Amino acid sequence: MEKRPTINDVAEHAGVSKSTVSLVLQKSPLVKKKTLDKIEASIQALNYVYNRAAARLRGSGTDLIGLVINDLRNPFFTEFAISAQMTFAKHGYVTVIANTDENPQTQQQVIASMMEHNVSAFLISPCYGDNGALFDNVLRSSTPLLQVLRCADKRPDLLPFLSMDYATGGRLATEHLLERGVRNIAFVGGIEDRPITQERISGYRQIMLEHGLTPKAFYGRATRQLGRETALTIAAHHPEIEAVVCFNDLVALGMLVGFSSTQRKVGEDILLVGFDNIEECEEVYPQLSSIHCDVTSFGRKSAETIVNWLATGEKPTTSEREPVTLIARQSSLGVNL
Repeated sequence: MEKRPTINDVAEHAGVSKSTVSLVLQKSPLVKKKTLDKIEASIQALNYVYNRAAARLRGSGTDLIGLVINDLRNPFFTEFAISAQMTFAKHGYVTVIANTDENPQTQQQVIASMMEHNVSAFLISPCYGDNGALFDNVLRSSTPLLQVLRCADKRPDLLPFLSMDYATGGRLATEHLLERGVRNIAFVGGIEDRPITQERISGYRQIMLEHGLTPKAFYGRATRQLGRETALTIAAHHPEIEAVVCFNDLVALGMLVGFSSTQRKVGEDILLVGFDNIEECEEVYPQLSSIHCDVTSFGRKSAETIVNWLATGEKPTTSEREPVTLIARQSSLGVNL
């Protein structure tokens, strides 16, 4: 017996996502006429019959979005995930969230599982590793996939990407510290060969070289532990270092703890600027200067990009960077404000 065509067959024939076909079948007004005509032509060509009873059993018309995050322990990513999830909910989507803990094998496992459950789209802040075959499997299924915050697969024509202007953040932090009168500035955090590290350090390195100064970096996974240990190293072996630009706020918060056990007072003897401006920056002493990334707005925009993609069937042509700003507080301005 010849196999009955499925909604996936229609999507592949029309060159659109499964969710876009579903919108057409549900007579959604969101689908553009050009896309609508293309899908209806594929339905006729394949002699596809929509089983409404089966569709109701699958979930009453509610679609799933796979939200895959590299490190939900970091409040920055948690805030992003919450913002994206709430935006999807507003548009009637249910979000399945997974934390990969920077593990490529875990990432592969959760994406494969989500595909088995027929998620409508993926919003991924990827961990680094061999993502080529994994993302190719997603592409073959015609499931929309948007990379955010990290670009693990540099094929923007196939896998669009949204992020923050990290290079400008590094420049703003370094310029601010130079304006405070210091010259020996280090960069702490990030695994050296990863693109995200190179983005965040690039602005710092550019400004240092423009001023005839020598960049100095302390690399490692960007955690509180790294920050604490590096602070102790700087205090013991690098008294010449006057200020630090940190890869993220977790590193900076760890450095606050590390320096607190030494004779070097943050905000006076050594200046710090973090990156991401998580909520904790205002709650510690001294308050932490940081590069502000509007992650709530970014999460909302990322989710809306997916929603529009599903509604129109048109892949976003994007490799955009959202602006960042510097929020100066006691750790770089001094504690006696």
